[in-house]
This record gives sequence, structure tokens and C-alpha cells, in this order.
Amino acid sequence: MTQQVQEVQNYPRTAYTLSLVAGILMIVSSAIEAVMVPFFMMAHAFFRMAPLEGAALFGLISGIIVLISATMLRSRPAEGTTWGILIIVFSIFSFFGMGGFVVGAILGIIGGAFALSHAPA
Repeated sequence: MTQQVQEVQNYPRTAYTLSLVAGILMIVSSAIEAVMVPFFMMAHAFFRMAPLEGAALFGLISGIIVLISATMLRSRPAEGTTWGILIIVFSIFSFFGMGGFVVGAILGIIGGAFALSHAPA
């Protein structure tokens, strides 16, 4: 029990913070994109915007996975390699959406790299 409490206190703080912010930015940017695409479709009815709606959904799913992975990184730091890989992969995938205004994807890649390089005490 004591080891588990000590493990949770020794989580990769920088990786967690960067990944959490990245996930939030990805979710916000995808939500904005999902709301704006139908308005654009009404203004310009002759354009087909279905690929943009799919990209918004894909970016939203990527953001949710990055956010969950960041949370799991904090609660299970011993599995940091797994969560770091997931954060990096879905941060790269988020570029197919808006990528968290691009800053979110970059922060996610950096946060995932920090998670991979974290050496538990």
C-alpha cells in the first residue's frame, strides 16, 4: 500500500501537465471545428464539407484519448511507457483534425516524449 502511494506521488509532472493541456486544446479545437462546419455549409451550400466533419470527429476522439492517457499517466506512472506512446501516437493523429490549434499536437508530442523519458525513482 505504501509503495503504491509513493508511486502515485512520483508521477512525471511535466509530461502529465503538457499532455493534459494538449488533450484539452485538441478537444476544444475539434469542438469549434464541428460547430463551424455546419455554419459554413449553410453559407456555401454548393460545397461538400463531409470530410471536415469527419476530421473534427477524429480530432475529438484523439483529444479524448490523449486526455485519458494523461490522466492514466498520473494515476499509473509505472506504465508511463504505454501512456507516453499513446499520447505521442494520438497527438500525431490529431493533425488530421485541427491538431489542437497545432499547439496542442506539439505539446502532446513533447509531453509523450517526457513520459517516455521519465525514470521512476
